[in-house]
Amino acid sequence: MKARNLIVIVGLTLLACSAKEVAPPAPLLPIPSQSQLAWHAMEMNAFVHFTANTFTGKEWGFGDERPKVFNPSQFDANQWVSIFKAAGFKGVILTCKHHDGFCLWPGKYTEHSVKNSPWQNGKGDVVREVAEACKKNALKFGIYLSPWDRNHKDYGTPAYIEYYRNQLNELFTNYGPVFEMWFDGANGGSGYYGGKREKRTINGAKYYDWPTTLELVGKMEPSIIFFSDAGPGVRWVGNEKGIAGETNWNTISSDTLYAGKGGIEKLLNTGSENGTAWIPAETDVSIRPGWFYHKEEDSLVKSGNKLFEIYLTSVGRGSTLLLNVPPDRRGLLHENDVAALKSFRELLNTEFKINLALNAKTEASSFRGKAKRFSSANLTDISKETYWATDDDVTTGSVEINFGNKKIIHYIVLQEYVALGQRVKSFSIEIWKGDQWQLATQATTIGYKRILKIEPIETQKIRINFTAAKVSLVISNIEVY
Repeated sequence: MKARNLIVIVGLTLLACSAKEVAPPAPLLPIPSQSQLAWHAMEMNAFVHFTANTFTGKEWGFGDERPKVFNPSQFDANQWVSIFKAAGFKGVILTCKHHDGFCLWPGKYTEHSVKNSPWQNGKGDVVREVAEACKKNALKFGIYLSPWDRNHKDYGTPAYIEYYRNQLNELFTNYGPVFEMWFDGANGGSGYYGGKREKRTINGAKYYDWPTTLELVGKMEPSIIFFSDAGPGVRWVGNEKGIAGETNWNTISSDTLYAGKGGIEKLLNTGSENGTAWIPAETDVSIRPGWFYHKEEDSLVKSGNKLFEIYLTSVGRGSTLLLNVPPDRRGLLHENDVAALKSFRELLNTEFKINLALNAKTEASSFRGKAKRFSSANLTDISKETYWATDDDVTTGSVEINFGNKKIIHYIVLQEYVALGQRVKSFSIEIWKGDQWQLATQATTIGYKRILKIEPIETQKIRINFTAAKVSLVISNIEVY
C-alpha cells in the first residue's frame, strides 16, 4: 500500500514538474497597457462634430462667430447615442471645442460658449447632456478639445496654455469619467484672436508643453487614452479616408514625433516593426465629405456598403474605427446618416452571423511544450484569453481547421494575443480544393484583429500558414464566416 502511494506521489510530482516547466511565452516588448487593451476591444467609436460651424456652414470657423448663431431647435443627445449604440459603437468622442474656440459647455474661463447663445436661454450644456446620454446607454465618453483656438486673444502666448489647462480641468472634473482625450495637429494660422485678426504661428514641438498637460490630465483620469498624431496612447492612422495600413504595426518610436509634424503620414499608417512604444493606430473618417453638417451634403452620405468597406480596412487591419457622424441644425442625426448606420449594422450582422470555426476540429504543426493549455483547440473556443502558442525557437507554423463538411466561406478573422506583444510578420491562407491545398490569400501583420475577405468558395477545411514572426507564435482566435 505504501509502495502504491509512493508511486502515485512520484507520478503526480512528475506531472506537476512537467506542467511547471511549460511556462507561457515571455512578453515581446513593448506591450499594451490595460487601458490600451480595453481600447482595442472597443473596435468602433463615434465622433461628433457639432458647434457654431454647424450653423455657419464652415468647416473651420474663423473664431469671430457670435454665440447667438448656435441654436439647435430639437437637440437630443439621447437620439445620437442610442443610434450609435444600435450601430455597435462602444464610445462617443465629442468635439467640446473646435478650432473656432466656441465651447459646448458653460465654462467660467470664456464668454465664447453656449452660455451666451439663445439655445435653452443660455442654460444649456451639450457636454453634460452627451456625457449623461453615454452613461444611460452604457457607452464610454471621450472629449476633443482643440489646442488651436482662433478666438482667444492670448493664443500663442504662455497665458493661453494656462487657459487650455483650466478648460481641461473643468471638463475632467465635471464630466467624467472620460476614456479618451483627442487633440490633433491643426495648430496656428490666421484667426480672430480677440479682434486682432492676424496670423499667429507656434512651435508645435514645444509650445504646448504636452508632457505637463498630459500629466495634469492623467492625475484626474489615470486610465485615460491620449490620441494625437504621435500618441502617446493611440496614434493617427495618417489619413482621413478610413484606411489603415495593410501592414500595421501597433508600435512606433515616438521620441521625435509630435502633433502636427509633417511628413510622417506613411509611418503613422504602417507603424514601425521595431518601434519602442505601443501606440496603435486609430482610423478617423467622416460619414460625410465634411466633418460638420452641411445640408448640401445630405445626398453624399456614405452608404452602408461603403461603411462596411471602411470597417474591413480599419478594424479589419488591426485598427480601431472612429466614425464621425455630425448632427444637423436641429441638433439631431440626419435621417440619411441614420439610414446608412442602420444598413451598415445589418451588413455586419449578416456577414458575420455564424462563425463556422466555432469549436471546429483543429490540428497544428506543433504547440508549446505539448501542453494542452497551449494547443490549437484554443483558437476556436469562445475565450479571447486562451491561445495557441509555439515553443520559443519556433517562429513559423500552420493550423488546419476542419468544418466537418463543406461550407461556403467568405471571411477569415485572426487575432493575436497582443497582451504578450505583436509578433506575426507574414502569413497565408489556403483552402482545400479537390484533393490539394490552394492559396486563397496572404498578408503581413495581424495585431489585435485581422479580417481577410476572399471570393466565396466552398471547402471543408482551411489552413493558415504563419510564414514569419519576430518570436514564437501566440494566436488567440480564428473565426471563419
